[in-house]
Amino acid sequence: MLTVVCFGVYGNFLHSGQLGMGDPVNGRYKAFLFVGVAYFLVAILGPLGILIAKKASFQMTIKGMFFSFLAGSAGAVGAFGILLALGSGGTPAVVMSIVFAGAPIVNAIYSMIVHPPDKGLAALKPQFYLGIILAALGGALVTFNKPSSGPAPAKKPTHALIHTQGHSENL
Repeated sequence: MLTVVCFGVYGNFLHSGQLGMGDPVNGRYKAFLFVGVAYFLVAILGPLGILIAKKASFQMTIKGMFFSFLAGSAGAVGAFGILLALGSGGTPAVVMSIVFAGAPIVNAIYSMIVHPPDKGLAALKPQFYLGIILAALGGALVTFNKPSSGPAPAKKPTHALIHTQGHSENL
């Protein structure tokens, strides 16, 4: 549930960060920079502190380091792809629906390539294929039928109005 909640708000947080940078040209790159800062704090300093506290060995295999680095790279490139999609006019509801409907399909196909079914593809049940179709259909339905958002809220004036003892002054 932790992952579901975190990934569920991920796209919206990325979009808010990108827009919050106030830079329509480079906001996505600035937002991605802070994704990297968060990865550093959460994914480097956190585990490093735990390993040190547990007095764990720092002996690691090349295979373990390679695939772990590959996983981190896939996550970072995926986050960058989300920012590019959001920066190209995609909304969090649409972009994340496509990502989270498509990811299980990619995972199922990749997993079968790396770990083929014991009895081959012929052994796959019709429900597997139905699941792939439903995942794609679900992503498409959410994408094409998402509720539209209301009008953008009016911007607040950039100046402050101060009321002092019966008269007002603009700053």
